[in-house]
Amino acid sequence: MSNNHSLDLMGTYVRLRSDLSSEALPVGDDFWTRLGQGELGSFHHEYLLSCQHYTQSWTHWEMHPAGDEIVCLLSGRVELVLAQEDGERSHTLDQAGSFVVVPRGTWHTARLQGPAQMLFITPGEGTQHRPVALSA
Repeated sequence: MSNNHSLDLMGTYVRLRSDLSSEALPVGDDFWTRLGQGELGSFHHEYLLSCQHYTQSWTHWEMHPAGDEIVCLLSGRVELVLAQEDGERSHTLDQAGSFVVVPRGTWHTARLQGPAQMLFITPGEGTQHRPVALSA
């Protein structure tokens, strides 16, 4: 990735490749569709560094079978909920820089208490989603 100018993680995500190189990926309205259709690659043994702003709780659970995900709070207050074999376990992120490592294969969702901004380091390969209405 070029260091000639600064980039904004709200408008440009970063592919972290297995060979330790990186690639800037411009974000547009069709980014997640293109990613889901494989147009941006398979992310085999790769991570996606992204930053997202939320104004409401997630409407889905997600799970990453290829590796652990790091979720870091930049602003706001978020309850990150992880589905465990013995029930749900909540982690409150309420200070900038607080984070949770979501273990590989763990279903998780976010409940917001107001607007929040979070940074994600996500193993993208094989990510799955399901509606939050389903039990974990």
